[in-house]
Amino acid sequence: MRDVAVVGIGIMKWGELWRKSFRDIFTEAALNALDDAGLDKIDSLIVGCMSGGLFVGQEHVGAILADYIGQKNIPAARVESACASGGLAFRQAYIEVASGMSDIVMAGGVEKMTDVSGDGATYALATAADQDYEVFHGVTFPGLYAMMARAYMKKYKTTRKQLSAVPVKAHKNGSMNPFAQYPFPIKLEDVANGVKVADPLHILDCSPITDGAAAAILTTVDIAKKMKKPYVRITGTGMATDTIALPQRESLTWLKSTELAGKRALKMAGRKITDMDMVEVHDCFSIAEIIVTESLGIFKKGEGAKAAARGVTALDGKIPVNPSGGLKSKGHPVGATGIGQVVEIVKQLRGDAENGRQIKGNPKVGMTQNMGGSGASAVVHILEVA
Repeated sequence: MRDVAVVGIGIMKWGELWRKSFRDIFTEAALNALDDAGLDKIDSLIVGCMSGGLFVGQEHVGAILADYIGQKNIPAARVESACASGGLAFRQAYIEVASGMSDIVMAGGVEKMTDVSGDGATYALATAADQDYEVFHGVTFPGLYAMMARAYMKKYKTTRKQLSAVPVKAHKNGSMNPFAQYPFPIKLEDVANGVKVADPLHILDCSPITDGAAAAILTTVDIAKKMKKPYVRITGTGMATDTIALPQRESLTWLKSTELAGKRALKMAGRKITDMDMVEVHDCFSIAEIIVTESLGIFKKGEGAKAAARGVTALDGKIPVNPSGGLKSKGHPVGATGIGQVVEIVKQLRGDAENGRQIKGNPKVGMTQNMGGSGASAVVHILEVA
């Protein structure tokens, strides 16, 4: 296996992009990544996209996007793992470079979610849940995560204030991110007083519907050195799955797929979770970030919410979580989210995060955790300075 590096990253402003098409937003992010790497040619393209067919009526995604970024005739394919599709695309691109199949690969992610009605988006997202045992009975993702939140809050006596600390921190970070969908701060009372979506989750506990894309260029470390540009090494990757249906799991307050994916990535990198200088995790709902940080081993069981309330996960805290603003503030274009996480970690490791969002102390190691649905799949990556 060859050592692999990220030599270019690209993203564009996420949000409700009424005047841009599915192919437009991906092309913008992809060309930004090529420009960042100083390249005009890639060997192959792997794109994470959860449900182009349901959101915009477009399948056969790999071919059309390769064409529109000026790379017609290369191998190009779309991969899917629900909301972890971007993370999976990055993993597959890593494998392709590490194996020697290709020298330069673009890992991209894209989703155009606002071209359908709210009901249409809910239907598309629900395809990541268990159709027979959850969706058929009317359960949506806010409902599933509300059950997880209710179980967690009862088990660990978590308060509304502790839960609210997660989106407040996310929006503070996102307010400094020029690519975020909702770049503004919020207060604890804003979360607590917001419209209730599914008890105990309020509207500001929930990530938004988003249009967006992101891309990363991967190559070997040897080639990266010859390019004489800043690069970041990929030292670990891990993936795991669990049951899709919540009632079939061992616990509603633990994410086994995240635990296993994290352990596999750490083992591959020869690292411990305490080595991480920052992490980007899948905070699709406030409770998700809390359970993820515990499942990764950052905090002990029942301590994640308390740590967030104490500022441990803040930008200047002991272990910054989601310096980008996370899914909550930056946005959640499901197929692009995992690549967006990589973009943020690379920026932090290169020392060029915008608008005062740069973590102090020259961070050296970072982690991304991207998961599908209510955690039935999870992909974890570890990136380090060269």
